[in-house]
Amino acid sequence: MSDQTYIQALALGVDPLWRRRDDADRHQDGCDFAAALGGLELEGGRTITYSSIGLEPGVDLLLWRMAPSIDALESSAAAILRAGLGRWTTVAHSLVGRIGPSLYVRKPSAQEQSLFEGERSRYLVVYPFTKSTDWYLLSNEARQGVMNEHMRIGHEYPSVRQALAYSFGLDSQEFVVAYEMDDLVAFGDLVRALRSTESRRSTVSDTPILLGIHRPIGEILALLGAG
Repeated sequence: MSDQTYIQALALGVDPLWRRRDDADRHQDGCDFAAALGGLELEGGRTITYSSIGLEPGVDLLLWRMAPSIDALESSAAAILRAGLGRWTTVAHSLVGRIGPSLYVRKPSAQEQSLFEGERSRYLVVYPFTKSTDWYLLSNEARQGVMNEHMRIGHEYPSVRQALAYSFGLDSQEFVVAYEMDDLVAFGDLVRALRSTESRRSTVSDTPILLGIHRPIGEILALLGAG
């Protein structure tokens, strides 16, 4: 892996007409699609698959992807979209960012490391995030104080892992925020607790929120009807 790491949350929706194809065609489409998903590894990247079937309008698959370049994300996405089931999908959402050192954390804990390390948790929540102009006009000391409160509350929920990617100049949002957890109730409690912190005043937008269940691609294809 290069010194740079780019991430993408790629949300795909399957055309309902695909489900009406015969069993053999759906099975072959699934095989071709699964084979194309492995292409990013040849470019030094990785794809982790999540199911959002029936959970998110217009989204059936949520692909959490990393690569050493935007070019690798683009070329591998092209391969996915022209292979089998991919030809029947629509890009519902695409969130792009770059992993970089935090301005507010001197030494990130395991809780704040990239979500590509270690064992995967059951659920992934990803959303775009943008702060207000007033936030950036605050002094460094004022922003650090606000973030200290934000991080203190986050550390009260150690089972929830998080990753932050910078999207400045790359996408419409400023950040891509991702959380990984096995306990959705704990995550809901964390989000509610963060709503009452000073940092909430600087939030301009933090939707759509995309929820996925971690499953191997074979399981997802079976749920879709390609197994």
